[in-house]
Amino acid sequence: MELPAVRKTDVILVYHGFVVCYNTTRLIPDWVAYELTAEELSGEVPRARGFSMDLDYKAPQAMREDYSYSGWDKGHMAPSADMKWSQVAMNESFYLTNICPQDPVLNGRDWHTLEKYVRGWASKYGSVWVVCGPYVTVNASGTIGERKVTVPDGFFKAVLRREGKEWHSIAFLFTNDSSKQPVRDAVVSVNEVEAFTGLDLFTNLKRRIEEKVESQADWEDWGR
Repeated sequence: MELPAVRKTDVILVYHGFVVCYNTTRLIPDWVAYELTAEELSGEVPRARGFSMDLDYKAPQAMREDYSYSGWDKGHMAPSADMKWSQVAMNESFYLTNICPQDPVLNGRDWHTLEKYVRGWASKYGSVWVVCGPYVTVNASGTIGERKVTVPDGFFKAVLRREGKEWHSIAFLFTNDSSKQPVRDAVVSVNEVEAFTGLDLFTNLKRRIEEKVESQADWEDWGR
């Protein structure tokens, strides 16, 4: 349910806990998608010790050295805290194919807060489907490292849940900087994210349902 539409040229990496569409030019994901269940939240696997390349993926990818002394965090797209249910999933969440250069304040504050909200929603509703990733518009911050890893201009996250026969969605847009960006002020619809990024997110929904659900942007339906 959570996978966006896949184009013929997309590089899709299937991991234990999430799926990555990896951009081999920018060396960051185009998107990361996964389902998070309430049961998975009870996992107790400790945080992995460090970041690494995906050695099974034999193609260009970022390396730790590209981030060294860059001033940018190694920002998870699929959060490690969502992968505590499996040691494999935890380790793979630290692959640099799941990572973007992210402003340290954003990573530690508002983006982190949204990640906690998502876990809360998974607990409350039993499961949620998540698609998130970077967006690049003017590429204001250029690249980092010898391999020229693209620094995103911002990030999106879209969340979907089902209650009985009813589907609900919400999405968020953040700029990749240290400005204060409260989660509720970052709310947009999935349609707005799709228009902004060119992606087709929850494409596995039936078309008539998708059109209705992806127009929603109601914080009160989620944030209470």
